[in-house]
Amino acid sequence: MSYIETWKQIKKGEIHSLYLCYGSETYLIEDIVQAIISRVLDPDERDMKLMRFDMRETPVETAIEEAYTFPFMGGTKVVIIQHPYFLTGQKPKEKIEHDLQQLADYAERKPEETIFIIQAPYEKLDERKKAVKQLRKHAAVMEAAPLTDKELRSWLDTRAKTLGAVIDDTAKEKLLSLTGDNLLMLTSELNKLSVHSDDGSITAAQVEALTARSLEHDIFALVDHVVQKRTAKAIRIYRDLIKQKEAPIKIASLMVRQFRILYQVKQLMQQGYGEKMIASRLKLHPFAVKLAGKQVRNFSSDVLLDQIDALAELDFRIKSGAVEDVLGVELYLLGRSVPEDRRLT
Repeated sequence: MSYIETWKQIKKGEIHSLYLCYGSETYLIEDIVQAIISRVLDPDERDMKLMRFDMRETPVETAIEEAYTFPFMGGTKVVIIQHPYFLTGQKPKEKIEHDLQQLADYAERKPEETIFIIQAPYEKLDERKKAVKQLRKHAAVMEAAPLTDKELRSWLDTRAKTLGAVIDDTAKEKLLSLTGDNLLMLTSELNKLSVHSDDGSITAAQVEALTARSLEHDIFALVDHVVQKRTAKAIRIYRDLIKQKEAPIKIASLMVRQFRILYQVKQLMQQGYGEKMIASRLKLHPFAVKLAGKQVRNFSSDVLLDQIDALAELDFRIKSGAVEDVLGVELYLLGRSVPEDRRLT
């Protein structure tokens, strides 16, 4: 199941006795875990009926033994195992011995009074392992993959609703453009926006006024201003980043990364690749590819390569001491070459 499907089931009260939650989006996994806990345990029950086990420190059979133990004073208990590296192809650094046969057996004979959650923050599992096969067969499996563009907007609607607010489409677009696809940051900003909304409606104007810009957003805008020769706006963003204690060499490095992404996206789009395929090939979030796709329509490949070359030259001159870093990046943004006599002393 996807995150959205799992979340809807939980909200309806459809709780399974065994969950396998895995994937690269750890925020989604934690959100599902917290949703299950909130649904089945009252706050005053959690000290006695909520147990977590770290598989880097504790054998899995210890957690299974706890799961088979009848809950104190009846009802339901929740047992969570974290970092189950033995479900992947990773070679363990820890010297903990795990009896995976017991885990495979538990999947078949799970008690209904225990909610057993496997919290696996890994992109892939080793499908050859018996324990993984048994969990696939008997558990509710949630893959915490990056949300698609459509899912991201649905998630924003749902999250706003839980906060007693409504966010319109324009506000969603503005929020995503400012924060990117970082779910933790989006949650934080939605919480803030809902508090400051008098009638529960979140508008684009409120987002613009209250939302903190992410570094990624500033770099994205900076790159756009450079190529479009909006020098004054580029310098303004750069100086703001310097005031925020961002290192000039880091800013230049992030600009190079963004220009490379834009170039790669443009090349793949010209070859007929869709956004989803590009995201998979470049290992980027689909939303980042969508934004890049819009941006590169106005940029030629030659311009992008020229900017990458110019920043590579700037990086060399800064690191070799030929120019002071703050000045060097500013001169680049101004479209000027770095004078030979601007050496560090």
